This record gives sequence, structure tokens and C-alpha cells, in this order.
Amino acid sequence: MYTTHYTMIDPQNGNLAFRIFPFEDASSFQPIQRLSFFSLILIQEGSAHLTADFNEYQIDAPALLAFSPYQPFMMQSSAPLKGWVINFHAAFFCIFKHHEEISSNGLLFNNIYQPPYLQLSPQDVLHFEMLIEQMIVEIQKPELAQYELLISYLKIVLIKAARLKLDQQPALKEENGNTKEPFVLQKLKDAIEAHHRSKHSASDYAALLNISPKALAKITKAYFHKTLTDLISERIIIEAKRELYLTSKPVKEIAFELGFEDEFYFSRFFKKNAEISPQYYRDTVGFAAGERG
Repeated sequence: MYTTHYTMIDPQNGNLAFRIFPFEDASSFQPIQRLSFFSLILIQEGSAHLTADFNEYQIDAPALLAFSPYQPFMMQSSAPLKGWVINFHAAFFCIFKHHEEISSNGLLFNNIYQPPYLQLSPQDVLHFEMLIEQMIVEIQKPELAQYELLISYLKIVLIKAARLKLDQQPALKEENGNTKEPFVLQKLKDAIEAHHRSKHSASDYAALLNISPKALAKITKAYFHKTLTDLISERIIIEAKRELYLTSKPVKEIAFELGFEDEFYFSRFFKKNAEISPQYYRDTVGFAAGERG
């Protein structure tokens, strides 16, 4: 079935800058997606099985999903699945540059502790549908300050979604019954944030928190459905991507700043976790791909 795509192309390099398109099944999300741009997926009707970062989730409409560049995800559904996709490149609007302004980085994107989606109310869906309609009109009729107006609509979408995600965080912390997230896990988050540039092993964090590695590994897996090593690696990769996004530093310098003495080991580490090389990521997503936004 033919699907209309509303697309804006970057005139500097001919690459995708911004795109909106509807879907009526899950075929657009198969096989595993590793896109070079940010993706917001509004599911209006239906349900789907989501695989993201090798975790499994059941998604029921209405919901909003958010994925960063090259974050692997796939959705499968045997029934109709209706909604909209918004894709935007970092050269069009860079989350890292505007994270303080819109508070979406770490809530919607690059959140290593929570699932990459949020539930919506019918009123929320109507609000997002209205914004999508306005963006489509703007794409179809290019006029003065088209780019700036589309950015404004996108910011509203991101701010609204970030607020909803923030409101839902207390509920997301209550997993495995009604037990609240143990205090040690908040201390772990703080420790990873403070020391991910210098401490890369699970045993380092167990020692910092004065808990046995086995006990910390068990509680981390129970609440985050990831190993402690996964959490540490993902946090390092987020910081590496930030540097590749926003700076022209040599990869060797970024590696050193992140605690890697060997540039080639860092490159292998990055490729293992991001499935692309640091240079390719920079060329397709980051600073080298465009500085505006």
C-alpha cells in the first residue's frame, strides 16, 4: 500500500532532515531498525511487540515511542497498527544542543534505565495529532521561516512528551509489584553518572557502593532488566556520541577523555555497542553532518 511521506531535505547535503508519515501496520518497523536520525512513533490504535536494545515490551495504544540515532528497535503485530512517525536528523534539530531548553535528552532519548515509550491519554493523542497536522501543512506549503516554524512545532512535541514521561517516572520505578526502587539503585545511577569516564567495571561500582558484585548484579538485573556492565557501557556510549555530535575532537582524544588509553580498543568498544564505528557515526549523525539546529 502506498504511504504518503511528508519530507524536508537538507539542501546542503541532500540528506533527510525531517519527515512525517502514517502507518497502518508494523511493516515499516521490520526488520531491526538502526536509523541515522531520531524517531518519534505515535501509536493511535492497536498493539505490538517491541524489541528495543534487545529488551522485549508489549505496547498497547495509545503510546509514544522515542528512539535515538542507531538505537536498534523492531515492532511486530499480527493486527492493524495505526499511527504516525516523525523522523528528524541531528542537523535539523540537535537534542544534545537543546537538552536544557527542552529537557528531552535523558527522558525521551538516551535513557538507559527506563523503557523507550510512554503511555498516552486520549487527550494527549489529540494534542499530538493537532501538532502533526500543523507540521504537515507547513511542509506542504513552504513559506517564510518554514524551518523555524517546524522547529517550534517539534519543540512543543518534545516538551509535551518529556513532561508526560516525567509525570510517569514514579510509576515506572515501581516494578515487580509495588516495591519502590531500592535506594542503592539511585546511588548506582549517581555513581555511574559521576565516574563513567574513569570506572568501567562492575566491580568498581560494587566497591563504591560497599555491596558485593553478585548482590548488585542481581538487583540491577531485576529492576532495569540489564546487566550492570550493560548500564556502564551504555552510559559511556551516550557520552561518546555526545562528543561525536557536538565537537570536532579527534576520536583518539575522545577515547582518552573517556578513560581509554588505546584508541583502537575504544573504537572496537564503540562498534560493539553501537554497531557502527565512531567515525561513521560522526559522518552520518554528528558535527560533521551539519552544525545548524
